[in-house]
Amino acid sequence: MGKVVAALGCNGASEKIDARDTAMKILTAEEMGAADKMSVEMGVPVWTLMQHAGAAVAKFAQRQFAGDGLVVAVCGRGNNGGDGMVAAAKMAEAGRKVRVALLGRSSDVKGEAERAFYLARITKPEIDIREIEDEAALHKALEGAELVLDAVVGTGFKPPLRGLAASARDLIAKSGAHVVAVDLPSGWDADSMAMHAEGAFRADAVVTFAAPKLAHVFGQMTGSAFGPVIVAPIGTPPPAIESKTGLHWTGAAKSIAETPRAMDANKGTFGHVLILGGSFGKAGAPAMTSLAALRTGAGLVTAAVPREIVGMVAAVAPELMVEELDRNSEPEMKGISVVGIGPGMGQEGATPEFIREFVRRVELPMVIDADGLNAFAGKAELLTQAARGRTIVLTPHPGEMARLLGMTVKEVEADRLGLARRIATEHGVTLVLKGWRTLVAHPDGRVAVNTTGNPSMAKGGSGDILTGIVAGMLAQYKDDVAQAVEVAVYLHGLAGDFACRAQDEHTVLATDTVGHLWEAFRATVTDADGMTWICGLAGARA
Repeated sequence: MGKVVAALGCNGASEKIDARDTAMKILTAEEMGAADKMSVEMGVPVWTLMQHAGAAVAKFAQRQFAGDGLVVAVCGRGNNGGDGMVAAAKMAEAGRKVRVALLGRSSDVKGEAERAFYLARITKPEIDIREIEDEAALHKALEGAELVLDAVVGTGFKPPLRGLAASARDLIAKSGAHVVAVDLPSGWDADSMAMHAEGAFRADAVVTFAAPKLAHVFGQMTGSAFGPVIVAPIGTPPPAIESKTGLHWTGAAKSIAETPRAMDANKGTFGHVLILGGSFGKAGAPAMTSLAALRTGAGLVTAAVPREIVGMVAAVAPELMVEELDRNSEPEMKGISVVGIGPGMGQEGATPEFIREFVRRVELPMVIDADGLNAFAGKAELLTQAARGRTIVLTPHPGEMARLLGMTVKEVEADRLGLARRIATEHGVTLVLKGWRTLVAHPDGRVAVNTTGNPSMAKGGSGDILTGIVAGMLAQYKDDVAQAVEVAVYLHGLAGDFACRAQDEHTVLATDTVGHLWEAFRATVTDADGMTWICGLAGARA
């Protein structure tokens, strides 16, 4: 059962809310269709949904791509085209010069899209509406476009694009105009979990509705690491949004990190993290992990490291406590809330055996990374035993995952989602499988997909930083392991995004990410217009 939190209702009474109900669910195309159908049954007409969708696209496009240049809405004959038609009308109302390129004849437009087309033609005579029947007419309609609204096909479409739709894709690609995709870039299969979609429209931003689909979280839909992918609320009743995938978005967990701390809090309130790691020549790993735990908000952090590197680790921050270890000693565990084990420990001599025994014997919440994971290579069943009745978080990259399970990296990457879910449920652990769209798999089978982060983070030390952030969040939110781990992964990637924006993707170091954690904490996932940014930095203009 999910964590139950208290919230004040409109009358001031305390209401109980299951934290799972606040998660942003990820839907399939079929589930999105069912949500629309149920919305109608619950009293929200398709026309209302279309009006809200079009208005959301227009508001986002006006704000994000401000200017006075020509806007061309390229519309298909279905409901996606209807959304684009409403958006075009709203942008015309706002004073933009707008042209609509309808792919086909108006007599072929059906349903609510027909209503949107008719109203735009009758009530907005200033809109230049063109019925496009060949490529030459489409080329002419796109002349002078500063911004294109891609409203050709949406969630229900199955590739490939053909005819005028394919021509529109190619002509828009050559136009140089900014492109806002309505729902998703036309030609992209909403159920795809691939990073790229061959044959789909290019996009600078995507505005989808009610809930993200699989493609929105797994695909790189825009040409930039920071291209916005936005989920706009359009009036879909929450009970209509149901998902059987067990997938949700990590960013929804950020709410737990936005609750102000109690005024009478003290360092003991926020836990004591122990980082156990390091070896000769590898002082940086435990130092970075410890620094990240401090910056994440843990009340106290102690690094337990070998004697020969104590001075180097201690120098990372005066706030860090350091305990020196020799070959036969173990760290002091009194008062410790969470342990992070593995960064920089190496695999020499008896170290793997020491790690396995420590994990077995010390029954505290534990984050196991790097050489901590390598100590269990081929012995994953020992983690199952250790995880009984306690919290164990594993944070492998694909190589570490492969070594742990005796697989190849190719086999790990072949079914990341299925593998992550299986390992988490079979072993009773929380698994953070790093990589493109890091997955956070929970023992109950739920999986959160992370959408923050960028190529600048492909540097040594990034994994150590993540371990520290996860440990720091667990120390503060020990009663909500799932959200603590999810928000840690989300914040790590978001801090990396802010670091990259401030520098260049070549120059960012892992420790620069720590320096931008404050921006990640202060950033909001929902903007002033109520739109949720699942990709991109909210408020950053094109």
